[in-house]
Amino acid sequence: RAAMPGEAVTLQLGHYSGCVGAHWWGLQAAALRSAPERAELRASALLRFGRGPGGTESPTPRLVALELKGTAGWGGSGGPGTTGRPRRDRAVFAVKHGFLHPPGCSELCCPLCVPAGSQDVPSVRLWSDFLSVPLHPKSLYVIRQYLHDGDCGCLEAFGQGESLLQDPACVEELEDRLHFYVEECDYLQGFQVLCDLHNGFSGVGAKVTELLHDEYSRKGILTWGLTPALSEPQNSFYRLMNTALGIAHLSRHSSLFCPLSLSGSLGIKPQPPVTFPYIKYDASQNYHSSAILAAALDTLTVPYRLCSSQASMMHFADSLTFSGRKVVAALAALPLPALAGSSLPDVLSAHQQDVPWKLLSSCNEQKGSCCFAQSVVLRGICQEKSSSSCQGQPKSPLHSCESPEQMLQQFLHTQFPGAFSTSHVLQQPCATRPPFPQFFSPLLTRQDWGGDLALLCHPAGVESIPVLAALQSSPGLHSLLSGLCQELQEPKVRRWSSFFTAGLEQDDFQEALEELRTLAQCYESGFGADGSEDEADSD
Repeated sequence: RAAMPGEAVTLQLGHYSGCVGAHWWGLQAAALRSAPERAELRASALLRFGRGPGGTESPTPRLVALELKGTAGWGGSGGPGTTGRPRRDRAVFAVKHGFLHPPGCSELCCPLCVPAGSQDVPSVRLWSDFLSVPLHPKSLYVIRQYLHDGDCGCLEAFGQGESLLQDPACVEELEDRLHFYVEECDYLQGFQVLCDLHNGFSGVGAKVTELLHDEYSRKGILTWGLTPALSEPQNSFYRLMNTALGIAHLSRHSSLFCPLSLSGSLGIKPQPPVTFPYIKYDASQNYHSSAILAAALDTLTVPYRLCSSQASMMHFADSLTFSGRKVVAALAALPLPALAGSSLPDVLSAHQQDVPWKLLSSCNEQKGSCCFAQSVVLRGICQEKSSSSCQGQPKSPLHSCESPEQMLQQFLHTQFPGAFSTSHVLQQPCATRPPFPQFFSPLLTRQDWGGDLALLCHPAGVESIPVLAALQSSPGLHSLLSGLCQELQEPKVRRWSSFFTAGLEQDDFQEALEELRTLAQCYESGFGADGSEDEADSD
């Protein structure tokens, strides 16, 4: 029997990556609590199961998180020996932030609940404020040379991040933590790297992915470059430089790279953040925007975490990144609109004219449906055929398909003719219990809304949602990558000489810019009238 795809080790590099990670680990814990008898996803792909106090089995993330001084929010120092539990006064559930007590919780024992009647509600600023799972002592590594907040001492430039990982003591500390997790894996399939793109952590990520690539060359390295929905305008040029250099270096050493953000643009000129019809989120709150990205990430990474599949992270990356296209774009419908009682073919048929997902990679919407390759995951929709299609003729070609997977493939073939599409359908929805923010539109919890939406609702809020998400290698990435190059023309760069005092050489910068241009050219191939890719690209 072929070995099942094994475990992944996750790295979180930077504070915003920590915010996305904190929500993602919360989703894993929620899935464990609500898993049906026959789970569809292997929790062991992301979590390790050790014995906690009293001999009880205690799942913890297989995680190495690099952070700056002042961000961890734990009672301990954040170095070796830290307990990895959030401080009680920080991690709170509060109405002010859309938090609710989880079902059955006791305020006395729940580490995430503020005592009833308490007026002292700290703001949700740090990812430790809403981290709902314990971390292993090996997980958190605090970089003491830089501060998270303040006017000086911040890790703000790519070169600063790179030079950190040229310090032998820092590399030794990182490798020690990685080896701890790698050595306890039965079969390591690879690494998931969540990396801040907008600050000096892009330089940290460049060196970390290079280290992983050199030491684990046969393993998958899937890297997600994360940027908050709103950025401070005074740092716009540094943000642009960090982003461009980060994409060039991270895609060079990764099996697959995906920029992930609700920001409308990664360039200098700000664009309005992404909006969703059934979510009313505050784009200025990292706690909100990171939750949306975490729910998308939890769905996008399904293919190599399935119990029923033997596809590994490396296979997953290879299916999307042929012809030199290392960069992919993420899309998601959160939640996917679905009327109560609707069957899967009904839901897909309702979206034949327009797939309702939004781009989460800060690149331009494409006119028409075209892409080179895609991986699509649909979860949380009733998979039974509707009763009306059983009487007489099927209502549509989708209704005549035998399995949910066939229905989704038929739908994708119609929407994206000529594209290489892989697809997965899960019955289990995405769990959205607290500490996931309750920022959903009231339409989702009202029973009288046009037949209401097919969501599992708790009396206090939305408990889970159906999600449609995709990773696409598409022509739209050409404008993102070439646009960054155009914004970094020589006259503009010379005005910001301070960026190069942090250890970045001009030659290295020009080399990275050339890599971005080459990457952009990989997405230039046009599509004919039938939607199929040009002959020239098939070589």
